[in-house]
Amino acid sequence: MSEQIKPHSIQTRIWREEPESNNPFAARAAFCHGYDVYGEMLGNARWVEMLYLLFRHEAPSTPQADMLEALAVALANPGPRDASVHAAMCGGVCGSTAASSLMAALAVGAGQYAGGHEVFLAMEAWAVCGTDLEAWRRHISQNNHTSGSIWPESEHAPGFDPHGVCTATPVKQTLDCLAGFNCGKHLSWLQQNLSAMEAMAACPLALSGAAAAALFDMGFTPDQGEMLHLLLRLPGAAAHALEQRPLGYKKFPFGSVELVGETAQENV
Repeated sequence: MSEQIKPHSIQTRIWREEPESNNPFAARAAFCHGYDVYGEMLGNARWVEMLYLLFRHEAPSTPQADMLEALAVALANPGPRDASVHAAMCGGVCGSTAASSLMAALAVGAGQYAGGHEVFLAMEAWAVCGTDLEAWRRHISQNNHTSGSIWPESEHAPGFDPHGVCTATPVKQTLDCLAGFNCGKHLSWLQQNLSAMEAMAACPLALSGAAAAALFDMGFTPDQGEMLHLLLRLPGAAAHALEQRPLGYKKFPFGSVELVGETAQENV
C-alpha cells in the first residue's frame, strides 16, 4: 500500500485562504490579516490601505492612510535624472523586457545614495536618536558602519544630499505636507530643527530623509521602510522606460555617442 501524501501548509501570518468546494487549489475567499480581501476590501479599501495592512499587520488610521498616499505621490517618479530611473530608461531604449527594466531600476535604486538602503539607515538613526538633537550630533559624527555588512561605509549622513547646496523646494514641500498629517512627532521635530540638522550633516535634507521620517512616524520598521521606498519609486521608472522604448538610442536624452572612423564624437 502506497504511503499517503500529506498536504503541506504554507506558514504565514499575513494571508489565509478558504478553498473552493470543488477545487482545493483555487481560493473561494482570501483574508489579509483577517480582512476579506475580495468580499469586503475590494471596491472599498484604497491601495495604500492594503499596503499598510500587508506591512504593518493592521489597518491604518485615516491620517496614516492619507500620509502614505501623499508619500506615494512624492516618491512615484524620481525623474529621469535619478540614477534608478535612468537605468530603467536604458533598459527601455535597448528593447529590454519590462521585468528587466524594473530590475535595473531596483538594483540601482537600492543603494545608499537616494536609494532604499539610505532610507533604512536614516530610519535606524531615528530609532537611535529620536528627537534628541545631541544624540543626532553624536550619531552623525560617528562611523556607524555595521561590521560584517555587505554595504560599504556611508559617505554622507543618510537622508541628506551630499551634492546639494540648499534644501530643494520639492523636499521642503514634501516635508511640510507630510508633517501636516500629524501622525507622529518626528516630522514636525525635523521641520523645527531642520537648519540645525543640516548644519550637522553639512548638507541639505534629501527627499529620502523626509521619506524616512514619514515612514518612521507611520510605525514602519527600517526593513519595511526600505522595501516600501523601493516599491513606491517604481511607477516613474516604468513610465520612463516605456516612453524611451519606441524612440531608439539616437534620441536618448543622455548624450549618445556615435563612432566615426577611429574617433568618438558626442552626438548632442
